[in-house]
Amino acid sequence: MDTLKRLYLRLLRLTSTEIIRDLYHTISWNARLIGIKGARGVGKTTMMLQRIKLAFPDPKKALYVSLDDVWFASHSLIDLAEMASKQEITHLFIDEVHRLPQWERQIKNLYDFFPDIHVVFTGSSLLEIDHSVADLSRRALIYTLPGLSFRQYLEFQGKRFERIELTDILHNHLTLASGISQEINVLPEFRKYLKHGFYPFYTTETETDYLIRVNNMISSVIDNDIPTVEKIEYATLLKAKHLLTIIATQTPSPLNAKRTSEMLDVSTNQLIKILSLLERSQILRLLYYKSERNPNSMAKPQKVLFNNSSLLYALGYADTGKVRETFFAAMMAENHDIAYPKAGDLIVDNRYLFEVGGARKSFDQIKDIPDSFIAADELDCGIGNKIPLWLFGFLY
Repeated sequence: MDTLKRLYLRLLRLTSTEIIRDLYHTISWNARLIGIKGARGVGKTTMMLQRIKLAFPDPKKALYVSLDDVWFASHSLIDLAEMASKQEITHLFIDEVHRLPQWERQIKNLYDFFPDIHVVFTGSSLLEIDHSVADLSRRALIYTLPGLSFRQYLEFQGKRFERIELTDILHNHLTLASGISQEINVLPEFRKYLKHGFYPFYTTETETDYLIRVNNMISSVIDNDIPTVEKIEYATLLKAKHLLTIIATQTPSPLNAKRTSEMLDVSTNQLIKILSLLERSQILRLLYYKSERNPNSMAKPQKVLFNNSSLLYALGYADTGKVRETFFAAMMAENHDIAYPKAGDLIVDNRYLFEVGGARKSFDQIKDIPDSFIAADELDCGIGNKIPLWLFGFLY
């Protein structure tokens, strides 16, 4: 355990508290059991270490461990808790819980048998975490850390702006965009964000290394995460990777499930299952008609986007139209309900209809529809119901 403590203290020294993510301030840190889930690379480890640094004047009262450490090949979480209790450690911060077999049972045992120890745990295998977290729902408070919005990306660049509500963007976008554009050269920054800004590790990686790392994350989800929750053949995993290529290379359009199934040589039901697994892993985003949005059903999605634009660039198929729609959906989905409309690209909160496109995008497809807007790329400022696409990156 001494080695674990040395590694923890070294990581703590290297952790900056200059930028604190918004989620940090919403977590009820006094709870006895807290879970933080999120895709690989979104900053969960950093948040836990920041909590220790900010809340523990004596860092020896807390301990951070990662369950991919070799120490856990021969020790359990109960072993860790017993040692921690003897050393008067009151808070355990446990990273990558999905690395430990039957982790949810061990976490429950910690909660039940060590009431004097507070536990914060994270997991990057969203499929495994979601599969098991229901067993902890009565004990744990569960939070989700998203990737960076455009606003948060700018904060990492030293440019701080307040979050903007959707209604403010819709009705006051000219003033808002003008104010922000006076402070930064917004469009070049937006282009950088779309390519390599969603994951916080962009700050320590070159653009090339960033995209390689994102590509590796995609492979890790398919090769390692999916098989932990589904009995799935290797050939099907290869088809999942092929499916990503198909979706990435297609122009934004409704999903042709029959044609896609034939291209992969799978049934429609198999296709929908693969799509669902990739969405739950935060690789894809599935859009349905409002009436069909039942997460427990096997309904065919009407449209398939990637979870964020970095994934498209990492795969090497960054079609401009698809990147725009992917960004817009990612920003909206964090705090709003989104669905596929009968006309237009996206309907938000079952009220606001949007078309997403370039600066010259017209209202032809959504004219005369109340509460309809264009989210237009390549604009510093908009006019009327045409709003700069980048401004929606300030929603969270």
